Amino acid sequence: MLVVALDTTTRGGSVALVDGDRVIAERAGDAARSHAERLPSEIVALADANQVALADVDLYAVALGPGSFTGLRIGIATIQGFAFVHRRPVVGVSTLEALASAESCATPPGTLIAAWMDAHRRDVFSALYRVTAAPSRDAGRLGTIEGPSVGDPRSTIARWMSELGFTPAVFVGDGAMLYEADIRRSIVSARIEPPPLLAATIGRLAAARASDALDPAALRPLYVRKPDAELARDKK
Repeated sequence: MLVVALDTTTRGGSVALVDGDRVIAERAGDAARSHAERLPSEIVALADANQVALADVDLYAVALGPGSFTGLRIGIATIQGFAFVHRRPVVGVSTLEALASAESCATPPGTLIAAWMDAHRRDVFSALYRVTAAPSRDAGRLGTIEGPSVGDPRSTIARWMSELGFTPAVFVGDGAMLYEADIRRSIVSARIEPPPLLAATIGRLAAARASDALDPAALRPLYVRKPDAELARDKK
């Protein structure tokens, strides 16, 4: 199954071509330019470079968030456009799940992985997963302990440890790198990993979930926290 996958949740993001579980190609985006300036040309360029006709793509996949509000809207709209034109289904994937899934490939079963993204305002978008005994790139490799949420880094760790009784062994993402000191105050032995490119992981997860694919109009972003414009409106 040939998949085009896109991640626009960060300034750079990435795009990938995946054939089932095999990554044909993956490229980081040009962080010096906005997603609006680069898309859809980055997808077309990657397909052309690998002699892939977009009409032959079976499935489109995109990161649903959390992440940059503007980036999410542009990424989802881009994938919807391709899917509408070529009459193909789409799969949306949580950015936090993709982070944990990428890290789980080389992590033994039973390990607790915390995916952390910088949410600004000194908050992190977070989710907590346990690595299962499923094969390393299987869609069932992760079990969800807590889904996407947003909050203060120290409070997030305290809730996981005291209320839920879970101590993550691995933290991955730009939020983990940014708040490493807060993590180590509570979990000295934690392994902290930088965020990898995510488009290929999103593509592989989407291929494994092709039976759950949606009509492109059904895609909805996973904001977790309300956009600033909505918060301002609520205050008024």
